[in-house]
Amino acid sequence: MERRERVLQNGGMTAPALPLIALDGPSGVGKSTTAKRVAARLGWQYLDTGAMYRAAALAVHRSGIALEDRAALEVLLAGLDLTQNAGRMYLAGEDVSDAIRSPEITLLVTPVSADARVREVLVDQQRRIGNLGRWVVDGRDIGTVVFTRACCKVFLTASPEARARRRFLELEAKGQTPDFDAVLADLNRRDLADSTRAASPLCKAEDATELDSSDLSLDEVVDWVVAKHLAHP
Repeated sequence: MERRERVLQNGGMTAPALPLIALDGPSGVGKSTTAKRVAARLGWQYLDTGAMYRAAALAVHRSGIALEDRAALEVLLAGLDLTQNAGRMYLAGEDVSDAIRSPEITLLVTPVSADARVREVLVDQQRRIGNLGRWVVDGRDIGTVVFTRACCKVFLTASPEARARRRFLELEAKGQTPDFDAVLADLNRRDLADSTRAASPLCKAEDATELDSSDLSLDEVVDWVVAKHLAHP
């Protein structure tokens, strides 16, 4: 895989493709769960970029600053200390894996992640981690912006209704009592925000393969991604 090359738009020069699987797609499609299982199957590591943006949103929330206060935001970003270990997300050494999944952070993460400066800082951190290779990374702009040289790019999608059903069942399993229409409306809201934002909007990379998982089980999706990767070493 390390020997595979991709032609870049840089005077026709070539550069080795990065041993990394980029898994992009809309909210609620199961990217994180799929990426974790693919990483486990391959013996690679999993980088949860969504959790990084949620942790940044948590930091903004705790600081009480407004995104419009650019000076205060710069100070916060300069001291942003994010790490991941054993599937847990840490903010300045504190395990915030549960805190970043709260409803208030879920609402805040969309405007925070749409901020061009926030994305610039977090993309830089993601690249420093992922450029070592042998990572499975999921997000919304991994194959288009963050890791354009990824050796395998997959755009995972599903119908809004299928994604809402999955999120509904996930919330129920956590003991919550979600409203299906509200879950669907939230997914549609996030889809619109992600696809129309000015900074790195959600879209499929030209060299990515799209997989509609509406009628597929998680195991079938994982099998498909692993097979695609292994078919093009």
